[in-house]
Amino acid sequence: MTAAFVTARPSWGITFDAGGLIALDRDDRQVIVLLARSAEAGARVTVPASALAQAIRQPERQARLARLIRQPTTDVVPLDGVDATNIGRLLAASGTADIADAHVVVCARRSGQQVVTTDPDDLHRLDPHLDVVPI
Repeated sequence: MTAAFVTARPSWGITFDAGGLIALDRDDRQVIVLLARSAEAGARVTVPASALAQAIRQPERQARLARLIRQPTTDVVPLDGVDATNIGRLLAASGTADIADAHVVVCARRSGQQVVTTDPDDLHRLDPHLDVVPI
């Protein structure tokens, strides 16, 4: 286990980016354990719809991912007008262009959750203070 994983706070919930969802789909042990701890604590799991769109390719073959988004403690957050505006502002301020990453940051900020990610550098370009769990 990495130090970042050990310090994870699943009782507060977690937000997934596309890389985290893909890791779940590939049966990554760290992600499985983090989700199990979150479930034990009754924590919320946030999946921005834009990250889901990047990760889901063959829903009929992605059982772990399908199971996660069906859980009653999982919130799949749509990209609505308010979030779109906030994302646009965040992208302008950071000089970046990845809408899905910015949606993840907006969702994590709103929920006060850590982000499960395979690419913390991209997320930190958007928000250097974002609390991430690199996997």
